[in-house]
Amino acid sequence: MADRSETGETIPTNLRLLMVLEEIARVGVPVTPTTINQQLGLPKPTIHRLFSTLEAEGFLQREIDGRSYTPGRRLRDLSMGVLTSLRVRTARLAVLDALAEEIGETCNISVPERDSMVYIDRVETKWPLRIQLPVGTHVPFYCTASGKMYLASLNPAHFERYARSARLDRRTGHTITDPDKLLAEVDKTRERGFSQDDEEFMEGMIALAVPIRDVHDRLLSTLSFHAPTQRLKLADAYTYLDKMHEAAAELSRLIIEE
Repeated sequence: MADRSETGETIPTNLRLLMVLEEIARVGVPVTPTTINQQLGLPKPTIHRLFSTLEAEGFLQREIDGRSYTPGRRLRDLSMGVLTSLRVRTARLAVLDALAEEIGETCNISVPERDSMVYIDRVETKWPLRIQLPVGTHVPFYCTASGKMYLASLNPAHFERYARSARLDRRTGHTITDPDKLLAEVDKTRERGFSQDDEEFMEGMIALAVPIRDVHDRLLSTLSFHAPTQRLKLADAYTYLDKMHEAAAELSRLIIEE
């Protein structure tokens, strides 16, 4: 949060754009220039000019209401670059590798994009039978464990709008395509603190995911593993949840302490 001793006209010109981005990241929900300016205290024309510049350069994008803004492609790419920096990534892969060894299946870290989850880290199972979802793969929110974990972190009103307006295409015979059923599933995810994919994204594949949280206790990314059903049933996968939560907490500490 901006220090009140350094607000408004006292903020150096070359820091203003950075402080706008810092506030947007801190709030973590769609914001208006007026909301952000309650902390920064800049002249009204200045804050609107800064938002206009950030939007034009792709760091912010306007929401459907025409008033509020969320991170744009360049800001998301910037944040992903920080998350995948070499020092953090080396330690993160060590945690992933230990978890994959414990479970015996492929473990992933993914982050939310605007309309999908994207895998940013992965440690493969040693079994010859494996499911190919490499780093950089984008997967839907509504039918994957990582995606449903992210949906559970949304404001319930925002999530309901998503559920009732998104295309819930049927991927398998198990895919949830009814908005009311998806709402109930994500409510359950929110209550229990983990999410699951019971052959909803890909026939013959199950997955579990848990949240990796930031310093404000908000979902930053997800930790998940997936496995073929012929090797691991969903009911048996639950036995690894404690290990997953421990690994997610360790990953959170890596990011917070960095």
